[in-house]
Amino acid sequence: MLSNELKSQIQGAYTRFLEAKSLKPRYGQRLMIAEVAKGLGAIATDDEGKRTGDPAVVAVEAGTGTGKTVAYALAAIPAAKAAGKRLVIATATVALQEQIVFKDLPDLARNSGLNFSFALAKGRGRYLCLSKLDLLLQEGAAQGATAQLFEEEGFKIDVDEASQKLFNTMIERLAGSRWDGDRDAWPEAIEDVQWSRLTTDHTQCTGRHCPNFQQCAFYKAREGMTKVDVIVTNHDLVLADLALGGGAILPAPSETLYVFDEGHHLPDKAIGHFAHFTRLRSTAEWLEQIAKNLTRLLAQNPLPGEFGRLIEGVPELAREIRTQQQFVYAACEELGDFRPGEDMEGRDRPRHRFVGGLVPEHLREMGIELKKGFNRLNDVFTRLADILKEAMDGDSSAGVSSYQAEEWYPLFGSLLARAQSNWELWTAFTLEDPEDSPPMARWLTLAESGSYHDIEVNASPILAAETLRRNLWNVAYGALVTSATLTALGTFDRYRMRAGLPKGAVTAVVPSPFRYAEAGLLRVPDLKADPRDAAAHTAAIIRELPTLVEGARGSLVLFSSRKQMQDVFDGLARDWRKRVLIQGNLSKQETLNKHKARVDDGETSVLFGLASFAEGVDLPGAYCEHVLIAKIPFAVPDDPVEAALSEWIEARGGNPFMEIAVPDASLRLIQACGRLLRTEQDTGTVTLLDRRVVTQRYGKAILNALPPFRRQID
Repeated sequence: MLSNELKSQIQGAYTRFLEAKSLKPRYGQRLMIAEVAKGLGAIATDDEGKRTGDPAVVAVEAGTGTGKTVAYALAAIPAAKAAGKRLVIATATVALQEQIVFKDLPDLARNSGLNFSFALAKGRGRYLCLSKLDLLLQEGAAQGATAQLFEEEGFKIDVDEASQKLFNTMIERLAGSRWDGDRDAWPEAIEDVQWSRLTTDHTQCTGRHCPNFQQCAFYKAREGMTKVDVIVTNHDLVLADLALGGGAILPAPSETLYVFDEGHHLPDKAIGHFAHFTRLRSTAEWLEQIAKNLTRLLAQNPLPGEFGRLIEGVPELAREIRTQQQFVYAACEELGDFRPGEDMEGRDRPRHRFVGGLVPEHLREMGIELKKGFNRLNDVFTRLADILKEAMDGDSSAGVSSYQAEEWYPLFGSLLARAQSNWELWTAFTLEDPEDSPPMARWLTLAESGSYHDIEVNASPILAAETLRRNLWNVAYGALVTSATLTALGTFDRYRMRAGLPKGAVTAVVPSPFRYAEAGLLRVPDLKADPRDAAAHTAAIIRELPTLVEGARGSLVLFSSRKQMQDVFDGLARDWRKRVLIQGNLSKQETLNKHKARVDDGETSVLFGLASFAEGVDLPGAYCEHVLIAKIPFAVPDDPVEAALSEWIEARGGNPFMEIAVPDASLRLIQACGRLLRTEQDTGTVTLLDRRVVTQRYGKAILNALPPFRRQID
């Protein structure tokens, strides 16, 4: 039970916060504070502070405008401190992460009377590697010769004039303490290709052996994390930590109270984290390159002992695996019936899916041979990396000087990482799925690799439930999952299934302060065209769209297919097209900025977007007075993970359409409708150009799950 002391501390902090900011309490916010305090502030523990009993998990759906960051922070910070635990707040997007660190938590610290420290935790890839920067600036240095053997591993040394200027500016700012090595703190945008040359990962980092260890931006940030009460990070970093057993990057799960904001993304993030892929032709080329590079390395550096002996065997092994790769490529090419299809972002991804995750026996046997080959390669590279670590520790028997070991470790680390990821893919691809568990989804994708075609081999879990249960809910001290969209069709059933929430998890829905019926209108016009007839539906949208958006300064039109979006745009009158900004021509941020600038200048602006514009896009006031949704956003029918999940549910006697497709579509539709009202002052219209919500049996459930706007059904 929640102690009176903790209860009064949380209530007092909320009262002080409201008074300091001259705010009135919001019903939904108060309700959320109470739910989080009850669920996470009264966890039973033993004498050592370890949780006893069932997992402590709370899931709260908090409508837009609730002020959920303030609600969960006010309850969870005192609860974590009282229990002697650390609070880890994880978000799905960088935008929310930055809002929490730079706006919400400082505001709370100033105005609530709560005393707490906090820091932002990012992955290694967001920080500069000083050793790589040194290497790039050492023109003609001896290191360059070795690194150039591994150009394709990201160790390309050529530095053009613009890059040289950038790298010199970085060194100057670091030396003058005007930059801390954090990519996000650099004043201008840095291209991904350029940044990838400046950063590293755990397989290439020499850690304490690095001559720049004391000045390392990543380790300085990591050290700062050990001293704070609240760590703000992203879902990916939490999942990476859990995959390493927990406590490797972040505090140990048993010592952590987690908050997963934007928590509806967590199951998909977890699936993505344990999904694997490889490209056959590019991997075959990489293996040939390894053989050539290491043969040259031996010619340039006579290497005695075990190190030299191991490297001598790699070229032959790499070429053996390469030959097997070519056989697999030919088999996949012959087998693959690559059907054209779009993913949810409208990218063309021709795929061949193995029904039920079952791979033909001859391909599976070839995959097992590749798994064995990559396992051997993995073992060799692991031993080489270990010898280099020993050499860095001063072991002269390794036959490599400590200086050479420091230089080579990142190169061999990158080779190990790629060999390991291939071994993981072929292990997952050839695994026999247990009868009582969901199978892996397995498929081939036709991919472009420069001027030629490649075949991508994929294997992915179809549900994250067991992974999250085992690695997160069962081991964490406590956890809160929150989002504006956790329920589907009015229940938490969908989320429980996908996220594996424990049976005893507490679930609650707290209302938004928005007055939907007064502020918004939901229209379902009769276009006289069925959305399942793509050509007729597209023609009807082209005909009606100019009239439908009339009077709105800013409109957002959301499509489920890139083809339909482009066809509607192409079919509109040329003059009318000038007011449309279509997703994909510019970056997402540039598109939104241009739209806002047009509205600010008094012009009419219409945004055309796909799935990524239906969520997380914030266009308050005049920027979005009308949201038009072309179709109920059912999942792309050929998505291999969703298709495999549907098959599995059907095989167990379920109805995949009602259990998966309809709840998922309902959730996406709610997210799309959520683009309309962003503040309590906003008003506008949502128009759904799909009459299946009134003509089909499932439509009523979808319609009734939407926010309670006034309705106009023609």
